[in-house]
Order: sequence, then structure tokens, then C-alpha cells
Amino acid sequence: MSEERSSLNFLEHIIEEDLKTGYTKDQLRFRFPPEPNGYLHIGHASSICLNFGLGLKYGAPVNLRFDDTNPAKEEQEYVDAIKRDVEWLGFTWDTERYASDYFQQLYDWAVLLIQEGKAYVDSQSSEDMAAQKGSPTEAGVPSPFRDRSVEENLALFQGMKEGKFAEGTHVLRAKIDMSAPNMLMRDPIMYRILHKAHHRTNTDWCIYPMYDWAHGESDYVEQVTHSLCTLEFLPHRELYDWFLDQIHDTKKIRPKQREFARRNLSHTVVSKRKLLQLVESAVVTGWDDPRMPTISGLRRRGYTPESIRNFAETIGIAKRENLIDVSLLEFHVRDHLNKIAPRVMGVLDPLKLVITNYAEEEEWLEAENNPEDAAAGSRKVPFSKELYIEKADFREEANRKFFRLKLGGEVRLKNGYIIKAESCTKDTEGNITEVQCTYDPKSKSGSGTDESLRKVKGTLHWVSIKHALEAEIRLYDRLFTDESPDTHKDKDFMDFVNPDSLKVITGYVEPSLKNAKVQDRVQFQRLGYFCVDPDSTSEKLVFNRTVGLRDTWAKISEKS
Repeated sequence: MSEERSSLNFLEHIIEEDLKTGYTKDQLRFRFPPEPNGYLHIGHASSICLNFGLGLKYGAPVNLRFDDTNPAKEEQEYVDAIKRDVEWLGFTWDTERYASDYFQQLYDWAVLLIQEGKAYVDSQSSEDMAAQKGSPTEAGVPSPFRDRSVEENLALFQGMKEGKFAEGTHVLRAKIDMSAPNMLMRDPIMYRILHKAHHRTNTDWCIYPMYDWAHGESDYVEQVTHSLCTLEFLPHRELYDWFLDQIHDTKKIRPKQREFARRNLSHTVVSKRKLLQLVESAVVTGWDDPRMPTISGLRRRGYTPESIRNFAETIGIAKRENLIDVSLLEFHVRDHLNKIAPRVMGVLDPLKLVITNYAEEEEWLEAENNPEDAAAGSRKVPFSKELYIEKADFREEANRKFFRLKLGGEVRLKNGYIIKAESCTKDTEGNITEVQCTYDPKSKSGSGTDESLRKVKGTLHWVSIKHALEAEIRLYDRLFTDESPDTHKDKDFMDFVNPDSLKVITGYVEPSLKNAKVQDRVQFQRLGYFCVDPDSTSEKLVFNRTVGLRDTWAKISEKS
């Protein structure tokens, strides 16, 4: 039992204690409450995994609730994208809810607070209200409208609802304590006027509740037991509880807000404002650009739901914020793709290789699809006299540590024969354009001959030139060169955009990929993991590099 409890995170300990002191498992309910004002990112993925993971652990329902209280920034496009991302990650919500479902109830409760003298309409400018808020060491100054009569407040609030006033002329504030140490308790705004169409309620409303008023009350309506937020909402907990105190029915479950630390990812930004800036300034092609930390961007790049869930489980839940190296996320996708991705051959920087003593027109060699999966079977790969290999795999002269092809040296062609480099051809500038080789016809892989068992130190991937398919290869890398691009006081995060975050090249791949479908993931042997991009067509294949076979940034960091 002690071992089981030691494996629980601190939020699970809270839930376990609540189950001991009155809650039942049947009462537990969680929620994931995104605002539909942008696309979800890797930080949201951790929150999704947390809330839905707790739902799975305790057999409790989890609501997907959209915090849609700001029509100026929210769109149906984002609602649809969020639902798609949650489903793609492998989770199913119990009910789909919206804060806008409760606009009438929230309004009715606000009227009740006015009637009880706990809320008032303030007609000051936002600048005046900010100036009167005070500071952490100085009490605020009460609004000159704080003591309006109940009747006047009700009439003004009704007028706000009916659209009689312009934006910015009035707000509804809770009447709490202008000298409270927590400045959020100094008469916080509950409603503001916005003459904008809402993506669900259209123009039915022109007053909209603030987050702090809507959130806890929405939790209460839905009977959410544990409202889990990131640490920046810790100061809001006092206000969350105060609002609940005003409407709480002792016969119903009272939601409990608890906070956990945000896990920041290196070499990226997750602020929706900054992500939008990247999109609008055309640094990236859109919210689903494979360099973006959005779930849709990671999906397009070739990440798997399993790899993201495993990453979230590894970093766990903590009480302190810290920076997680993006290499850990890359490790998890590399680890999962190693198990599931078919192996194929592709050449990204081609050099022509001619086997001068190969007499056959062509033959088809047997190639294993995935050594990690015995059930994956094998395929046939065409072999011929003229092949492409990588330019980096040949040198005229090289030292003993170079185990690839060099003049007079031998290597094995993957799934094929042992070849020996005899000569090479150069252009007028001295660049090598072709390598001439001979092969040992008895050295064919898997043939069982003594020659086939002969060991050579290097094995190269290749494609047959006359069978190869041309493909656009998009080589994606980290979007920022700095591990914390948005934490520098003297520089803008845009100053750290990696100029080499995308290189587009033409490569050649084996013909088995002719019918590859969008989102198919493969390993280009010796090169990395790649995914078919939505831009791919039957006439033109397009592959995105998901991740290399090794963490090359580790080597860069060691050198710098």
C-alpha cells in the first residue's frame, strides 16, 4: 500500500484524501476548459493528459468545456480544431459544454448579487479604475459609484444587457474589499459590454462575463469536483471561492480549485499571442506548420499521440515550474516510431553510383520492413546497375575511421551486395559527379554463401535510379536557437528565430512509397523519421522530417 501511495502525484493525493473525507468515486468529475481563441499546443496536451488521465484512473467523467466568454477573439474554427486534437490524442469526453450555455444563469446570479448589495455598476473609465486599485502595499480607493442604490444598479445592469450603452461606459463589479492584500479581491469586474457577435449566441448578448466569474460558476453548474489549473491561477483561488460562497447550495458538490506547475518546453514559445504573431508575420505557414508547438503542428510533422502521452507521463505533475528540454519530447517520438515505422530507403543528397560489372537489367531484393516488428513482413526493392547514394557516403580519400565508401574500399549496399569503389568522375569545378564500382555477385545479403557472410564495416542505403520516385523533402528543425526565447528582457523572442528551421530539398525514394498516404510515417534508413505531408499528391510526394535518428542538437550544445 505504501508503494502504491508513493507513486501518486500530489493531485492524486488530494483526490485520495477527498475520497476518505466524504467524496465518493461516483461524485468525481473533471473537466478540460480551453478558450477557443487559438490552437492547442504541447502545454495544453499535458493538461489534457492530466484531466482525462485522472478520469480514466478513477472511472470518472471528464467534460470538454469551452471557455467562450470573449467573442472578440473566439471562433468556431478553434472549437473544431480543439475537439479534433483531443480526439486525436486518444481521449473521449463525457459531455461537450460551453460557458455560453450558462450565460442566463450567470446573469441571474449577478442580479442576485446586486440585490444583496454585493455587486454594483461602475461607470468609470478603465484607466481610472486601474489607478484606484492601489498596490500590493497600498489599499485601493473605492469607486465613486460603489454606493449606488440597488435599484439604480439593477436598472443600469438591465440597460447594459439590453444594449443601451456603448462599450467601455459601464462594468459590473463585485463589492468585496478595496484593501484586500490579494489585489484580485479589490472589487473585480464581473461583466463588460461587448457589441460583438458570439460564435454560438450571435447577438443575443452584448454583456459578457469575465473569466473569474464564469469559470468557478461553470464548474459548479457541471458539478466538477476538482478544477485543476496552472500556477498562475493560484492568486485567483480566493476569488474562485468567494464567488462560490455567494451561490453555493450545501446539498450540491462544491468544486475545489487546485494548481499545478506549467512545464515549459525549451526552444519554443506557447503564448497564443506569440504563436499568432509567428503566423501573421509569415515566419510559419500557419497554426499547423510542423515547426509550431501546436498539437496540429506536431501531428502534421509526424508525431504520434502515444509519443505525446508518454512525454506527458514522463514529465509528470509538479508544484514548481521548470524548463523541459525539447529533446525529451523528441526522444519519445523517436522511441515510438522506432517500434512502428516501416523502414524504407530514400536518398536526400544524391550521388550517382555505377556498378560497372553488373550485367543484369534489374533484380528485386528482399528487404525487411521493421526489425522491431516481426509481423511487419518484408517487401521487394528494385536493384540495378545505376544507383543513387548520399554524397556524404563517398570520399576519394579518407582515414581509417571513415567506414563508408572510399576509393579502393568496400561497403555493403543495404539488402544487396558488397561493392568496391574503383574510380570517380568530376566536373570542371572538381565536384564528384559519379562513382564507378564493381560488385561481388556472390555477396548478396541472405543468399547463404560464404561471400554473403563476409563482414565489411560500412553499410549504405541507396535507391535504383530508374525506379526511384522524386519527392519534396522538408527538413524541419527547432524554430528557435535559444532554449528560452521569450525570457530575455533586452531582446524580442523573434530575434531568436532559427533561420535554418526549414530546408526544402529534392530527394529520391524507393518505389514502394508510390501509394503512400497522408500521415503515413516511415523511417528513411540511416537518416531519420519522416511523415507524408497533406500537400502530397499522386504526382508529387512531400515528406516532412519528424525527427532524426539521433539528437544532433546535443552535439551542437557541446561544441558551443
